[in-house]
Amino acid sequence: MELTILSTSDIHGYVFPTNYVKQGSLLPFGLARVATIMKEERQKANGPVITIDDGDFLEGSPLAYYVAQVQPVHNPQWLMDAYNQIGYDCGVLGNHEFNYGKHYLKLAINESDRHFVNANVLNADGQAALGQPFRIINRNGLKVAILGLTTQTVAQWERQDNIEGLHFQSAVETARYFVPFLHQLADVVVVAYHGGFERDLNTGKPTEKNPGENEAYQLLKDIKGIDALITGHQHRHIAAKVFGTPVTQPGFRGDAIGKITLQIEKKDDRFVVEDSQAELVYTKEAPLNKAIMESTASLDREVDSWLEQPLGKIDGSLTVTDPFQARITESAYIEFIQRVQMATMGVDISATALFNNEGAGFENPITMRNIMTNYVYPDGLAVVQVTGKELKEALERSARYFVLDNDGEIAVNPSFVFPKHRQYNYDMYEGVNYEIRVSEPVGNRIQNLTYHDQPVKDDEPLKIVLNYYRAGGGGHYDMFSEDKIIAENKTSMSQIIADYLREHPLIKADVNHNFKVIK
Repeated sequence: MELTILSTSDIHGYVFPTNYVKQGSLLPFGLARVATIMKEERQKANGPVITIDDGDFLEGSPLAYYVAQVQPVHNPQWLMDAYNQIGYDCGVLGNHEFNYGKHYLKLAINESDRHFVNANVLNADGQAALGQPFRIINRNGLKVAILGLTTQTVAQWERQDNIEGLHFQSAVETARYFVPFLHQLADVVVVAYHGGFERDLNTGKPTEKNPGENEAYQLLKDIKGIDALITGHQHRHIAAKVFGTPVTQPGFRGDAIGKITLQIEKKDDRFVVEDSQAELVYTKEAPLNKAIMESTASLDREVDSWLEQPLGKIDGSLTVTDPFQARITESAYIEFIQRVQMATMGVDISATALFNNEGAGFENPITMRNIMTNYVYPDGLAVVQVTGKELKEALERSARYFVLDNDGEIAVNPSFVFPKHRQYNYDMYEGVNYEIRVSEPVGNRIQNLTYHDQPVKDDEPLKIVLNYYRAGGGGHYDMFSEDKIIAENKTSMSQIIADYLREHPLIKADVNHNFKVIK
């Protein structure tokens, strides 16, 4: 018998093949392409097929934001109706599933046809809080157990009222208990883990600095009996065997599907995995699924109309033409975002990032499309009370973004690109003046740091506004933490920007160049 396991991960609400930057764009990803490939793979499979989504399906695109926050009913039914057309057997929760709160997540679970499996997301009684720990599927007499796991660092990043009463255990420790148990109940054990690899798959050298965020390498190294492992979270393209176990990670936005094929033979009245193969099936050439496109056409039109709303005009330019240069030399766009954050929270130091290389700043006039494609996360704002020493530590952490290449030129530190793109972990600051000298050793790069034209003292109390993820220490900013938050605004930053523009419909594009990045 041949068992085929098809998986997606990190769709992030991208039903249509667009990143929404340009109206009408057709790009090589999206659930509508996934549906076509899934159907084709089912038809050509030589035996039973199991389909799994590995999480981060509920948040991430302007469409997902519109469904959750803008449409009057705030119900995920439209979004889940699209996913239901794939026909997933099982689903895992990703870390971003919690961004809109437990009530919205439970509505999504109720609207979904898939069976959710999450063994390490527990309630106060130590039981699986959202779905079941595992599911056993019987296909042609073959019993396949699917164990669901979620990265435990949700507890570190997520707003506490969104995860109140939930406890997140280590994926490794959870699997250590369940895998041997499941082998008593099933012939094949598949682990679907919304997490990735903390070590290089070839050398075994560590690639992660956040303990517990990604545990897949240790999972396979320490626990015997996993017949197939589906991973996600890092948005990587992986199809390999690790410690002899087939592994996939199918990118993000539906640009690929993971495919694991297990050759099963019956020995001594029991099915045994004799061989396996892991591969990725890319969706870029796939035609758009007609049923999904037709059933979501009205939603697509609503989102597009909302994105085209003009909100303000610009005196000057807030566009970003070169993301790398915009991180070295302050842009008027970043200056504007800092100004909005400081005005909203009433402090005079602010930090923000250019989150990815797709956002191009704001066109003239500014529309919701500009806002949503530049600020894709639903985070609100928080004010942290820190010392001058902690501010400098945060700046030094940001300064790691840069290195000098072989020609002595400023370049991006590879650790911010591999194994996952993390441009969002380089922050720029407003309200203080500073220099980043890239040639200096890490930890000693911040020079001439001043606040109100005076050198910043180590014990000086300072208030900084930044997004909630960073305020809680996200991105390895250990100098920040929840206990240092003294004020917060739970409104999403995209809405905060829109509200600011309604009050200030004409924006002057200024930039004061308060920081410098020099060799």
